[in-house]
Amino acid sequence: MTAPASQTTPAGSSSSESVVGGAPATPPMFPSFDGVAPVRPPAAATEPAVRIERVGKRFGDGQLVLDDITLDIAPGEFVCLLGASGCGKSTLLNLIAGLDRPTSGRIETPAPGAAVMFQESALMPWLTARRNVELALRLRGVPRAERREKALALLNTVNLADAADKRSHELSGGMRQRVALARALAQDRPILLMDEPFAALDAITRDLLHEELERVWRATGRTIIFVTHNVREAARLGQRVILLTSRPGRVGGEWRIAQTNGRRIESPEVAALSIEITDQLRKEIRRNAA
Repeated sequence: MTAPASQTTPAGSSSSESVVGGAPATPPMFPSFDGVAPVRPPAAATEPAVRIERVGKRFGDGQLVLDDITLDIAPGEFVCLLGASGCGKSTLLNLIAGLDRPTSGRIETPAPGAAVMFQESALMPWLTARRNVELALRLRGVPRAERREKALALLNTVNLADAADKRSHELSGGMRQRVALARALAQDRPILLMDEPFAALDAITRDLLHEELERVWRATGRTIIFVTHNVREAARLGQRVILLTSRPGRVGGEWRIAQTNGRRIESPEVAALSIEITDQLRKEIRRNAA
């Protein structure tokens, strides 16, 4: 998928298809995080898991928060929404989740909808980790006889089966977030929306959860839309990074990542991409402050 006509693309990428001798040339390429192997856009024939068309959002008579957002997100894709505080990242996530409605434009998602994971784990403190996951299964209509086994399997998916009988006050912050991830997976929705779920964690725990999330994503094939204001986190996790401009939020840049295996937060290629994105983000912040 090429970038929408209304958005800008980072230096080094092509924003329009060139024609040589009356025939289309090679499709436009996008920068990869290693600077070596550009990625071709996904095949146009793939029906998107999420389609966002010219979406705008305004609260009452206030300032425009989002303006002319157009994005297609492929099934199984891991997309990071990045931007400065107040640019509308969480607002866009809420619109995709169906928790609010756009002022203009439209959003298409699969009929089962999306599961949402927030910055706070929001576990029921009187329930064990297993029972918190079972609650999501119960609301999904899973028969009572099957819930325990399925909940334990989901906790095992996030490497937390040995803490199944512990309550939230007995779990660390990282463990609580893993229970929240298992609970989100229990909803069995094709799309997982994550609103800065690791922002309150220390750097080491966050890095470990990055690895857990990547492993779960590859194992389940979920479409993930991950909101963050941490540039390195976006460069570490995403197959695609979308930069939103500040007030109103528009698509200000897009990076597609060629090689997603083996990335770590300290990898040189992650650092290089982070520098490029940060430069673009700083330009946007200066523009907004002018």
